[in-house]
Amino acid sequence: MSLRVLVVGATGLIGGHVADALAARGHDVVRASRSGAERVDLQDETSIAALFDRVGDVDAVVSATGKAPFAPFTDLTVDAFDAALGDKALGQIALVIGGMARVRPGGSFTVTSGVLSDQPIATGAAASVANGALNSFVIAAATGLPSGIRINAISPNVLADSPGYHDSFPGFPPVATVDVVRAYIRSVEGVETGKIFSI
Repeated sequence: MSLRVLVVGATGLIGGHVADALAARGHDVVRASRSGAERVDLQDETSIAALFDRVGDVDAVVSATGKAPFAPFTDLTVDAFDAALGDKALGQIALVIGGMARVRPGGSFTVTSGVLSDQPIATGAAASVANGALNSFVIAAATGLPSGIRINAISPNVLADSPGYHDSFPGFPPVATVDVVRAYIRSVEGVETGKIFSI
């Protein structure tokens, strides 16, 4: 069955591959990002509302976006943690809250957290906090979303396609982008909810 899927972060590495894979599987994919044809700023609720007004109702929303500052713990300020939570966690949470009424019954949300939620690195404390918050949100939101709407998080390890990050993740096994994309397909096309898919 063909679904209408909104992919936010579609100009990024993961988001672009997810959008391409979903389109290749016959879905109607709408691509949005901070800089793409359909623009959205997840830290601005008005921008999120405007995106859904333009796009209309969808069967699924995928969010592959969000950033956090990386620095040694002693260099991180409260503002750094606030920035990580605001961009990585609260932005995606705002997308879910703003999109609840625009996802059709039985549809789904898929958000993106990351391995640092439970496997820390020396410079990743702010990202760990944001990823952990997002995972907890997914578990809780799954109990309360209306109309049978599902929600899951994809928590990828460092990507093999991003060698510039490998030194910051010593001993972490880089994962193939294709394996990460499969998790998004599982979330969009499957039946599970409230799950954290660790890849």
